[in-house]
Amino acid sequence: MESSSSSGWFPVVIALCVLAILKPLIDTFFFTPLSKNLPPGPRFFPFIGNFRWLLRSFAQTEPFLNRLHAKYGPIVTVYVGRRPAIFVASHELAHRALVQNGASFADRPPPLITSRIMSSDQKNINTSFYGPTWRLFRRNLAAEILHPSRMRSFSKSRKWVLEVLMKRLGDQRGGEVVVVEHFQYAMFCLLVLMCFGDRLDEKAIRQVEDCQRRLLLNVGRFRILNFWPRLGKVVFRKRWQEFHHIRNHQREVLAPLIEARSKFIQGYRQTDGEQQERTVAYVDSLLQLELPEEKRKLNEGEIISLCSEFLNAGTDTTSTALQWIMANMVKYPHIQEKLYQEIRGVVAAGSEEVEEDHLQSMPYLKAVVLEGLRRHPPGHFVLPHAVTEDAELNGYKIPKKGSINFMVAQMGWDPKVWEDPMEFRPERFLGEGRGDEFDITGSREIRMMPFGVGRRICPGYVLAMLHLEYFLANLIWRFQWKPVGEVDLAEKLEFTVVMKNPLRALISPRLDELYIK
Repeated sequence: MESSSSSGWFPVVIALCVLAILKPLIDTFFFTPLSKNLPPGPRFFPFIGNFRWLLRSFAQTEPFLNRLHAKYGPIVTVYVGRRPAIFVASHELAHRALVQNGASFADRPPPLITSRIMSSDQKNINTSFYGPTWRLFRRNLAAEILHPSRMRSFSKSRKWVLEVLMKRLGDQRGGEVVVVEHFQYAMFCLLVLMCFGDRLDEKAIRQVEDCQRRLLLNVGRFRILNFWPRLGKVVFRKRWQEFHHIRNHQREVLAPLIEARSKFIQGYRQTDGEQQERTVAYVDSLLQLELPEEKRKLNEGEIISLCSEFLNAGTDTTSTALQWIMANMVKYPHIQEKLYQEIRGVVAAGSEEVEEDHLQSMPYLKAVVLEGLRRHPPGHFVLPHAVTEDAELNGYKIPKKGSINFMVAQMGWDPKVWEDPMEFRPERFLGEGRGDEFDITGSREIRMMPFGVGRRICPGYVLAMLHLEYFLANLIWRFQWKPVGEVDLAEKLEFTVVMKNPLRALISPRLDELYIK
């Protein structure tokens, strides 16, 4: 028995000895970073990256990163395949990278294959590398849509959409309302008009909304297609077919709108515009653009990608932010009442609308919007950045082929910067740091960055703030909002971070005579 027992342990001892000899080689091959002096992070496997990273859903990613930051500090590295992905949770480091060294950190990492297809090979603002094409697209958007004079030209469009929204809500007065459905529809009405220049009927709006949301809500399902794409086209054949079907459906919906607008512009030019009043639309400018490096105009797919980007940027994020803000108005009636009293002090009694000129006289309104964006940013991360050449941040190397990501939500919830950060308290933006003086661009310092900062800051942040303030003020002016049960502020991730349980509210008109026709 003793001899048998000894012989049984012999293979185990041999295996342990071999493992001890091979351990340095195993650590070097499997766990050593591919680039020296990167920020710290967990061990990884070459070609595959962190198995835990690949297996996690988007909803699990943020808690995972928070644990890494607690262990390793404000800047950490994880691997996705062979590419290092660096995550920054520090206001100071974000400012140093994106503002003080903005040109170096303004690039984008190489796109994943699904992103490359949806962006028509990076022919949009978000995915373009930092260079002439990106400058062309961003400058065009800034001049043709986001210039103050052009933004004012859409005031009638905003008023029309406001009435669409108020009618939909007014038809349900005294009843229970699922608010996000109405917010999303209203934002699509407005952004489709700004994009294509026409007031489409509800059926056409719904078609645009459906094709765009089908794409956004399936981002997580298509994530797996970006790993080993050649093999995946065989293994995940049906999912690839679904992806291409959604892209083709988007083309079927948006291409006729672009063609109709092109014909309208040609007809307008032939009559010299004498008989028609033309509302300038975003697609008008895209039809005239010429790519600087290729010396050609945009093709249909590239225009579709830019229009899709415009619609998504102005609808989903805005309607999400507006729902979060209204959820807090319902949950905290004293904040709602304080905002209503501020509006009453500015708007004449009996007026049907809070006009855009009124907004500048409402500091508490602006504070409520800023607090909503701080406490519930629609995106918890900015889009990944990359460096044009190897760079240094906080003593660590940031490699050219890696990506660097900034944790928006964690910066807005940092207790070192914000007192009681998880409370919804608009007053924090009043006093010395008044809301109308708060630097949302982060150029002086970063305290929160819901729109990003630096050269890649969201170009439409001024328009987004206008839409949030305008629609919020009118929602509070027209209706009193009360909860249906407990307001649940739990989150879930779709394209943006939305309410897990959409807001339901009871609304009643504050000015009943407005609805007696």
